[in-house]
Amino acid sequence: MSALTPLAELAGENAAMIARSIRHTSRDVETLIMSVILPVMLMLMFVYVFGGAIDTGAPYVNYVVPGIILLAAGFGSATTAVSVCSDMVNGVVDRFRSMPISGSAMLTGHVVASLARNLLSTAVVIGVGYAVGWRPVAGPVQWAGALALVALSILAVSWLSAALGLVAGSPEAANGFTFVILFLPYLSSAFVPTATMPAVLRGFAENQPVTPVIETLRGLLMGTPPGTDAILAVAWCLLLLTGSWAASAVLFRRRTAR
Repeated sequence: MSALTPLAELAGENAAMIARSIRHTSRDVETLIMSVILPVMLMLMFVYVFGGAIDTGAPYVNYVVPGIILLAAGFGSATTAVSVCSDMVNGVVDRFRSMPISGSAMLTGHVVASLARNLLSTAVVIGVGYAVGWRPVAGPVQWAGALALVALSILAVSWLSAALGLVAGSPEAANGFTFVILFLPYLSSAFVPTATMPAVLRGFAENQPVTPVIETLRGLLMGTPPGTDAILAVAWCLLLLTGSWAASAVLFRRRTAR
């Protein structure tokens, strides 16, 4: 019984911090709406403005929606970095330290809230995608695999954003640090095949973390074999997740030891 008590206390602390972060997310209606609307606007722009000029060998909407699904996770990550940084600079963490709450629970709360927020954005993107003509051929197993990969990538990006929020000295700086996360999908196979890119840019696009994740999603949802991209996608996500989690733990201890 005594061995379970610390685990039960940790679970309770995490649940309290998760509930806190989700409440803050639900109250920040403008940020929540923008994290959903921006990916949808990008999808509509690429489908209806650029889609007719881009040849992918198939209906462009079927090509671009998997990339937009992943892009939605990047938009939500900026909120995570800003929220973590705000807690650090506004004295909230000092108040938590005076209470019987572990520091990791605060970060876990922000990350889980980010997962919930980005899964909502993903659901909206999928719904709008169907409305504009996207027609995936995935079965239940492929859908489960695609959603699991999306959730894993969201967790990886969210922990990276939490680490960036701990590095930043202000919420504005934290928002700026996430620019790289938002920019990477544009230098991948999300919107155009990498074969159409110049040689140098193509080399980068084909060997950065976002491209294998998108290609795996595209393969699972559109019925094309993902091949080795699936292994690379999971490996990149796990590497980013574990590295960002470890970095967040170290950075949090350093910031709170001052």
